[in-house]
Amino acid sequence: MTETPDPEVVELATKIFDLARQGETEALAAYVDAGVPVNLTNDRGDSLVMLAAYHGHADAVRALLARGADAGRVNDRGQTPLAGAVFKGENDVIKALLDGGADPAAGTPSAVDTARMFGKTELLELFGAE
Repeated sequence: MTETPDPEVVELATKIFDLARQGETEALAAYVDAGVPVNLTNDRGDSLVMLAAYHGHADAVRALLARGADAGRVNDRGQTPLAGAVFKGENDVIKALLDGGADPAAGTPSAVDTARMFGKTELLELFGAE
């Protein structure tokens, strides 16, 4: 039997995902520090790191990683935060994710595949995948 989610919990989760999308680093960090799971995912498997990375918020990514977030967590489509950052051209986010242990070869398509697809040779060099 499927339990109906508590509307207040859903509202809070929605707010936290929005904080990640908007790069509200201090508020996001405060929620995680207060007990929100740092690897919380939405209904598509997008983690807080994925949302912050895709929307170009390097400070939020770093804050989440410092609190134990998984830099390489794939969503339900097999995508990684690093591949999303490559797709969006978010160089500060790419650096933050690499510093946090993200694997450029992980995911489908991987960050390496994405860089190749868009002819981003400087990123291929950075990933050691020339």
